Amino acid sequence: MSSEENFPFSFDQSAVLPFRRTNGIFEILLITSMKKKRWIIPKGYIEFNLHPFESAKKEAYEEAGLVGTNETIELGVYKKDRTGGVVTIRVYSMEVIKILEDFPEKKYRKRKWFSVEDAIKTVDVPQLAEIIKTLPQKIK
Repeated sequence: MSSEENFPFSFDQSAVLPFRRTNGIFEILLITSMKKKRWIIPKGYIEFNLHPFESAKKEAYEEAGLVGTNETIELGVYKKDRTGGVVTIRVYSMEVIKILEDFPEKKYRKRKWFSVEDAIKTVDVPQLAEIIKTLPQKIK
């Protein structure tokens, strides 16, 4: 075992919580993960020279075909344990202004709109569910 294997890793990711308002009611767009097909939000590694929100916005395009506002409201942070380390994920709001039919990961993922209540029940990460719950209070 190398000395590098003795130390846990940690790294940061950023994500957007894509939403829209229909008749004043918030809806959340969730996508399926690539491997396990669980309902998640678009997220990824923070790219060099990009603000975490800009990096997450790029992931929203690649993973879900979403174009959104330039808001940078950080909704919260959650952590996920990975084998050998921890991932810290910063979540930003993104109001969806356009949904593209073609996008890079279209053949690997599904996307679906959920009510806030249903999104909270659907995601399997409790900290993410808590962040989703705060959206209506944080976005005016």
